[in-house]
Amino acid sequence: MNVSSQAWVVVADDASIGGLLEAARPLGTSLVALVAGRRTVADAVAVAGVDRVVWLGEPGDGTPVEAYGPAVGRVVAEASPRVVVGPATDAGRVLLGAVAAATGSVVLAGVAELSLDGDQVVVERAVNGGIALRRDRVVAGPAVVALAPGSAVSGAVPVAVEEVDPGALLPLRVTARRVAEHAGVDLGSAKTVVGVGRGLKAREDLALIEDLAAAAGGELACSRPLAEGVDWVAKERYLGISGQTISPDLYVAVGISGQIQHMVGVREAKTIVAVNADANAPVFRECDFGIVGDLYTVVPLLADAFRAARS
Repeated sequence: MNVSSQAWVVVADDASIGGLLEAARPLGTSLVALVAGRRTVADAVAVAGVDRVVWLGEPGDGTPVEAYGPAVGRVVAEASPRVVVGPATDAGRVLLGAVAAATGSVVLAGVAELSLDGDQVVVERAVNGGIALRRDRVVAGPAVVALAPGSAVSGAVPVAVEEVDPGALLPLRVTARRVAEHAGVDLGSAKTVVGVGRGLKAREDLALIEDLAAAAGGELACSRPLAEGVDWVAKERYLGISGQTISPDLYVAVGISGQIQHMVGVREAKTIVAVNADANAPVFRECDFGIVGDLYTVVPLLADAFRAARS
C-alpha cells in the first residue's frame, strides 16, 4: 500500500478530540478529520484546527456510530494516510478496528509517545503489563493508534465540511437505552484527579475523598481493588493497566500503595502528591510530593487548604 503523508483523525460522534489533534498534527503534512455521527459534531470539528473535515452523513434514528465501521475503513483505506488516530472509547475502538481491517494494519494501544523518523511513524507504548516501554517503527501501511481523546477545541479558522456517501451501513439499530447505575466519567480530560486506594477503611468514608476532590476542583478516581474488589467506586473511575490512563496537571494519591499496575495509569501526570501512612510505600518513589500520615487526619486538612487557595 502506498502511504501518503497525511494524518487522519477518526471522530466517533464526539468533538472532544484535543488530545487526538495534538498527537496527530506533527505526524502529517495535512490533518484530516473523518467524522462518523451528527452534523453538529462535524461543524464543531471544523473549527478545531484541522485542514479538512470529511463527514459521513447524518445517522438515522437509532443508528449507532459503530454502524459506520465499513465506511470509515473504506474511506481511510482509499486515502492511505501515514497515521490514523482515534479515541480509545467503545465506539472509537470499533471504528479503528474497521480501519485496521481495511488497511491490513493493527490497532496500537497503550501508546505513550508518537514521533516521526523520516517518513515512518515510531510508536512508544507500554508492554508487559505496563512495566516496560517498547518502541516500534511502522514500516508498512498506516499506523492506527487508539488514544485518550482529550477535550473539545475551538476558535480556529473554520474549514468546509465535505459530505461523503457512506454507502451501506452495518445493520445495527439501538432498540433501547438503560441508564447505568454509575454515570460514566471522562477522567482523561480532568485537570485534577484524586485517587483513593485500600487505605480507606469503609465505604462511607468515601465522603472524605469526595470532599477533597470537590475542594480541589477535580474528579474522584480509585485503584483497582476499590472498583473490582469491594465495588465501592464505579469501574469507570479505576486507574491502571486495564483501567483509565490519565495525564492531569495534578494527581493526588490517597491511601494507594503505588504498585506499578496503578502507577502506569498516572505516570503522565504533571505533579503527583501522595498521602500514605506507610513511609516505605512504593508510591513515595513515584511522587513529586509525599505526605506520611493517616489519611483521616491529612485529607480534611488538604481539603481545607484547597478551598482556601481557590477562594
